[in-house]
Amino acid sequence: MENYSKIKTKANFRHNLGKTLTYMLLGIWGIIVLFPFYWMILSSLKSYAAYNGEYVPKFYTLSPTLRNYIDAFTTVNLAKYLLNTVIFTVATTALMVLVITLAAFAFARLEFPGRDLIFTLFLALMMIPTELVVITNFVTITNLDLRNTFLGLILPSVTSVFYIYLLKENFAQIPNELYLAAKVDGTKDIKYLFKVMIPICRPTMVTVIILKVIECWNLFVWPRLITDDPAYFLVSNGIQEIRENGFGRENIPAMMAAVVVISLPLIILFLCFRKKVMEGVSRGGTKG
Repeated sequence: MENYSKIKTKANFRHNLGKTLTYMLLGIWGIIVLFPFYWMILSSLKSYAAYNGEYVPKFYTLSPTLRNYIDAFTTVNLAKYLLNTVIFTVATTALMVLVITLAAFAFARLEFPGRDLIFTLFLALMMIPTELVVITNFVTITNLDLRNTFLGLILPSVTSVFYIYLLKENFAQIPNELYLAAKVDGTKDIKYLFKVMIPICRPTMVTVIILKVIECWNLFVWPRLITDDPAYFLVSNGIQEIRENGFGRENIPAMMAAVVVISLPLIILFLCFRKKVMEGVSRGGTKG
């Protein structure tokens, strides 16, 4: 009995030690990950003079100010850029979801000649470097005279081979018997897609939507390349303008304030749907 007690005590000690070390490592990793966000918020609360007067960066401020947030909206038309970004993000995401959903359904359920070959060619497109696609898109949009238009901003982003593949794999896991039974009942393909397949794969759909929203919101290269009219600038253009409009130097505090304002919608969106995102990433189209 005494030996059993000693063994149990040692086991508990090892278990507690392992948990303690795990939590310590996770805590350290959490600090490393969150530190850039802390530094961003801290810099946005420092005055322009205080920030540029620090020869050695300070990890605190005794005189926080909200002046940078005012400058972020007055130095450039950040409110207009935010509105443009919302319009661009909503329109692009909505069109992309429609396109990839129909494409994924066709590859997963419809039978037509060359389906597998076409899907393989689609996957091969993922091997093309992004830079080459940007150049091709720029030439195409310019030839169509769509520069400095929302349509020119939106069109190159209305599809995604990766998201088509992700949805196609989820749709393919839904038992084919459901589709055959629906066809026997006279259900049309579109109705079956929206009434059966999409509800079953809702977590994956939510994940795709959130990832696309984040991608559109953070887009930098394409808006800078395709627009030079401030009426169509997105928040990425606004941040660059703030950075370049410093008082003789880069206005980093105002830029950080703008980044905080721009980041908040994405942070709130992720916190609201984090469970759906995790579920969509970790599971397939059906529960086992």
